[in-house]
Amino acid sequence: MPTALLKHPFMSQHALSECDDEAMVRAMLAFELALAEVQEASGAVPEGASQQMRIQLEHATFDTAAIAEGVASGGNAAIPFVKQGRSLLSDELKRYWHQGATSQDVIDSALMLLLTPRLRALDDLLVRCRTASLALMDAHITTPMVGRTLMQQALPITFGVKVSHWAIGLEQSRRRLADIELPVQFGGAVGVHSGWDAQGLEWMDALAERLGLAASVLPWHTDRYPIHNLGTALDAVAGAAEKIAQDVALLTQTEVGEVAEPSAPGMGESSSMPHKRNPVRSALIRGAAKQVHGHIGVLLNAAAQPLERGLGEWHAEWAPLMESALLVEGALEQVAVLLEGLEVYPDNMERNLAATGGGIMAEPVARLLTPHLGADDAKAVSAEAAEISRRDKRSYADVLADHAKVKDQVDQVTLRKACDPALYLGSSQQQVLRAKHWLIKS
Repeated sequence: MPTALLKHPFMSQHALSECDDEAMVRAMLAFELALAEVQEASGAVPEGASQQMRIQLEHATFDTAAIAEGVASGGNAAIPFVKQGRSLLSDELKRYWHQGATSQDVIDSALMLLLTPRLRALDDLLVRCRTASLALMDAHITTPMVGRTLMQQALPITFGVKVSHWAIGLEQSRRRLADIELPVQFGGAVGVHSGWDAQGLEWMDALAERLGLAASVLPWHTDRYPIHNLGTALDAVAGAAEKIAQDVALLTQTEVGEVAEPSAPGMGESSSMPHKRNPVRSALIRGAAKQVHGHIGVLLNAAAQPLERGLGEWHAEWAPLMESALLVEGALEQVAVLLEGLEVYPDNMERNLAATGGGIMAEPVARLLTPHLGADDAKAVSAEAAEISRRDKRSYADVLADHAKVKDQVDQVTLRKACDPALYLGSSQQQVLRAKHWLIKS
């Protein structure tokens, strides 16, 4: 599969470089060496043996191609890795290698080790997005624009409140992700530390501390809550990022033109139409998010695993979990750049507010006219005037002022104020201030 052309462009390139085959081998090795150190501290491994293991293996060259080939016969990378590691050790150390562990302990713990720096990177990117959002909220707290429902013009809002919703979506997912614990896995063949009795739980806790991972209540071989929790948290971030990208893409349409993605040489160019400036960052964000949603479906379907070891369910988790993390990181890299350099065009927002000749204000006008005409007539008159304004390209306020049922009912100043979108923004400004307070206090 041409992954460099079809898959990797949606992922964080930095994360990809830190999560390759060699990194997985190093993570598996870190688990095994930490296990030997913990066991030595309890007397189950001779003094100095763990250090000798580290000396002999830490700079050894593992054959990743052979490990990959061995997955076909063993079902996971840990089995050929453990065999290779043992072959590289001196004879007196071989018996203490992988002592009391099983392949799932190695794989699950290694994945948690690989994901730990990814969660830190995601948090950094989300904080960066929050900072950029706050700047946009400040700049556009009173900038009126069309609020749209079911893809149609509805009532005025401010661009600041739109960004506030973007920022809250990202921040909610950031806080959820920050609460995620990545636990060590250590239970042995059937999850009860067979042959080691209560000492196994002591090793599990000590191993977690040594590796900088969380200590779970029990080994979680077929209790996949840690994976379920992490996967859905990643999906929440993807959804928040996708919302921003979708809104931006819609607002960049030529006929709308209210915002534009940050310009960069060659960014957004078309292969055949030189005039185009495509919202490519939005496309990359949405493409990544769609893949994450699919991956999380796999993780959810693998959550219930049989007996003491999953048969296929566990195996199905590995790629979707890692790819989701890399895709979300790639999406957030794009979101950060997008928010930091977003081009906003208030003049075009004002133009679009007037696209219906002011008919967007039919609802507040109906409210104004109701005491004078009654609810049904007020609604009918406001709608009729909006249609005339759109059709004849006349000011909505002028059409209303000339309407037989409106003349002499409402004074002109009050009527024109009711037709001014900038005076009908509801709690938009207060919502931005409230959102800022919530975002900043985190």
